[in-house]
Amino acid sequence: MTSATRSHPDEIVIGLVSVSDRATSGVYEDKGIPALQSWLQKALASPWQTVNRLVADDATTISATLCELVDEIGCDLVLTTGGTGPARRDVTPEATLAVATKEMPGFGEQMRQISLHFVPTAILSRQVAVIRETAQHAALIVNLPGQPKSIEETLEGLRDESGAVSVPGIFAAVPYCIDLIGGPYISTREEVVAAFRPKSARRAAPT
Repeated sequence: MTSATRSHPDEIVIGLVSVSDRATSGVYEDKGIPALQSWLQKALASPWQTVNRLVADDATTISATLCELVDEIGCDLVLTTGGTGPARRDVTPEATLAVATKEMPGFGEQMRQISLHFVPTAILSRQVAVIRETAQHAALIVNLPGQPKSIEETLEGLRDESGAVSVPGIFAAVPYCIDLIGGPYISTREEVVAAFRPKSARRAAPT
């Protein structure tokens, strides 16, 4: 497997992994990857490309897929969807932790905080986020919920009646995290999600 070819030094390569026994077996069409691509299309202002994988709820397969996307293809960010509940076949968090160098617990905490505004069963969600590092490369891996509406809510956050952000979405922290692990500089469309960086880490706007 060859690494991804970037059209621009700041093009981010994003791995999208949908974890579902039923989608992989053809029982229904996967909705996770299309939902992620749609959200990235409206949220990202800088260049990006995705590498997509649809896999079954199998820990060994999930871990191998994450390693392939980071180590071989060179993804800077990997977003998974599905397999984070308490059911026997929900093993995405375990498979993600198995390939981790560092855990990033704040992402899971914030996702559950957002989802608790809608359903009390959000406490059953087990999403995790981790950094995977090799000698040459590092990537952020984040487990997201399985439902398209929940994916958007956790990435984008919640707004009040005036349109102001009342609960920040997790993607506000992703660009600076990617900066810190040596990845490309990500710009977002602020009307969708405003990336937060300390002033010292911000680039001057192009003139």
